[in-house]
Amino acid sequence: MNIKTTNETLENIDTQAVITFIINKDFDHIWVKHKKVLENANFKAESEDGILLAENGYIYIGCANLQSDELRLAAAKAIKILKQTSYKSVKIGSYIEKTAVESIGALIEGFVLGSYEFTKYKSKTEPLKLEEIIISTESYNQNTTSLEALNSINNSAQIIANAVNYTKEIVNTAPYDYTPVKMAEDALKLTSIEGVTCKVFDEKFLEEEKMGAFLAVNRASIHPPRLIHLTYMPKEKSKKRVVFVGKGLTYDSGGLSLKPSDYMISMKADKSGGAAVMAILKGAAELNLPFEIHAIIGATENMIGGNAYKPDDVLTAKNGKTIEVRNTDAEGRLVLADCLVYAQELKPDILIDMATLTGACVVALGEYTTGIMGHNDKLKHELYRAAIQSGELVNALSFNRYLKKLLKSAVADISNVSSSRYGGAITAALFLDNFIEEEYKDKWLHLDIAGPAYIEKDWGYNQSGASGAGVRMNLYWLMLQNQEKDK
Repeated sequence: MNIKTTNETLENIDTQAVITFIINKDFDHIWVKHKKVLENANFKAESEDGILLAENGYIYIGCANLQSDELRLAAAKAIKILKQTSYKSVKIGSYIEKTAVESIGALIEGFVLGSYEFTKYKSKTEPLKLEEIIISTESYNQNTTSLEALNSINNSAQIIANAVNYTKEIVNTAPYDYTPVKMAEDALKLTSIEGVTCKVFDEKFLEEEKMGAFLAVNRASIHPPRLIHLTYMPKEKSKKRVVFVGKGLTYDSGGLSLKPSDYMISMKADKSGGAAVMAILKGAAELNLPFEIHAIIGATENMIGGNAYKPDDVLTAKNGKTIEVRNTDAEGRLVLADCLVYAQELKPDILIDMATLTGACVVALGEYTTGIMGHNDKLKHELYRAAIQSGELVNALSFNRYLKKLLKSAVADISNVSSSRYGGAITAALFLDNFIEEEYKDKWLHLDIAGPAYIEKDWGYNQSGASGAGVRMNLYWLMLQNQEKDK
């Protein structure tokens, strides 16, 4: 599907169909050509409402306002309707305000995000027939931004949205097909992008590095673990070294602390953090951002068997800290602990880990919201600001000394779960904090994406299944960092 912007007026663009947004129920706008028909059809033009007038080739979409995320929702709704048609080309005006250049990007992101479909296991598919979307910028103040600049926005928006869809494809793939080795193979493919290199380490390396926590989680799986280290080096001098660490549990049965069967259904999504950091690096490289970026993924399964690690085991992590295992289903933090220690050896300016870590975060914030945790309020606010611009929902959860005490162990340096059932998202992050050296505590953020990473129903511009949570907000954050450095 080709998306392009043009200075041509909407009337002069020849396509088979037209998308028209009805903003704030304004049926009198010049682009609304069928007011009477819409009224007779009792079309309310509420947000995310849509109607196809097939005889006229018009798709009308309700849109509450011109805010970026509302435009993403409207664009995705239009694509959902177009999937049911045979139209190959469609045009739309640029619903943007004089100072809101990002609206063009949001519109394009909505089209690309809405076009995604996971069809890998379908014997019969009906692919989207739409080949071209043309966005007219006739209503835009051309003295403010050139068509060349708008084309650059178009390119960036497509890179970001495609990075999200890349994540969705990985996360949606069945665990039988998507093993740690397969994840490593996909990471190696990213080296086709200029500036990207990849190292893949096996269980022998993990043993040499004394990553006892990571190795324990993998012990009962027939699929060997992989530590994946992707690097993007920009052409110009790097402004900052940013290290992302992702939880890559390609399947999580809960181990001997076995999950109920209903809770196993979506556990292919436990690799969402790992997939997201791969996509962030991919997007940053394609955007040619001037940052040295690393993506560290701990890829493994957590399975059951005679050699599985057990509650009551005491593990030794890469930094020498001992961990009492009280629940084998709190495995992601064990993998991340060793990966975070490895990541700090790279001496990052910023360190961000991403994981579908706790059901407690979903209880606290709901299915759609990512939890942000860390010591640095300024850094948390920066990412929060970027997330809002990207359309992702986030909220901060605060650390406190009293929850930290709940991780004490009588037999080891720390327990892998809290002694209380409450505050589980925060205590999981505080567990990870034990593996962050003092000099990096103010440079570290933990993102718990357990809520939005995988939801078994459509929501907004997200299809049922994987959403690519965390990708957009981090790419937006990197771009904002770049803009601020240029000031």
